[in-house]
Amino acid sequence: MSDEMKPCPQCESPYGYLKTQSLYACPECGHEWDPANIPDEDEMVVVDSNGNRLEEGDSVIVIKDLPVKGAKGPVKAGTKVKNIRLVEGDHNISCKIDGFGAMGLKSEFVRKA
Repeated sequence: MSDEMKPCPQCESPYGYLKTQSLYACPECGHEWDPANIPDEDEMVVVDSNGNRLEEGDSVIVIKDLPVKGAKGPVKAGTKVKNIRLVEGDHNISCKIDGFGAMGLKSEFVRKA
């Protein structure tokens, strides 16, 4: 039975179990995955506030007001940001927002559109 259990790639729980012939599920966080599609360690994986994987060119929606240094107001919750780029670092999304210009966002403050 232990050879059928695999650690969850999302929450790292050791109790991932075989749900179908090739799909595993985690009883703690509910994440489902195919071990054949797990990204390499050197591949950058960026997820939004809901745990959805973000890709280059995706559109995201800001989930809370974000203050911007030097701007007269914050980026408002609900602002849609198109054509994002993923970068290394603390602010792992590079984008352009109308009225603010180019900026970096943290993926924990956005959700996939």
